[in-house]
Amino acid sequence: MKKPYVITVVIIIVIIIATFLLFNRKQAQAPIGVISYSGENAVNMIKITSLEPNSVISSPLKITGQARGNWYFEASFPIVLVDWDGKIIANGHADAKSDWMTENFVPFEATLEFTKPVCASGIDYCKRGSLILKNDNPSGLPQNDKAAEMPVLFE
Repeated sequence: MKKPYVITVVIIIVIIIATFLLFNRKQAQAPIGVISYSGENAVNMIKITSLEPNSVISSPLKITGQARGNWYFEASFPIVLVDWDGKIIANGHADAKSDWMTENFVPFEATLEFTKPVCASGIDYCKRGSLILKNDNPSGLPQNDKAAEMPVLFE
């Protein structure tokens, strides 16, 4: 009588652990392949033309695209490259390639130099990172912050 009870409890525990591991794995992979935006109306503000989500990158990384004029301040905006853990491994700024005092899209260009994160053999998650393009917010007010984030893979 006790043996079927123990087997049932063990099966339930295994199912719970498997569900937990599967759920956490899907959560960690959700951002991959998606450009995410934060800040009001950020979606139609910036476009990256030199990279696709999950592009394999190496240093120096050249980034080109277009951003609306109000994304810039004094013809530039900040760019940050982070590793899988959110650690900043490079930062710099993108420069407008034409008149930025407009509401239209203005081309930009940036180059980031970085040291590739070191991965232990067989570990893939540390090859992931994100390129974050922030609007230049001279006011410093959090409600004016906007950002676009693109997942990248390190070579």
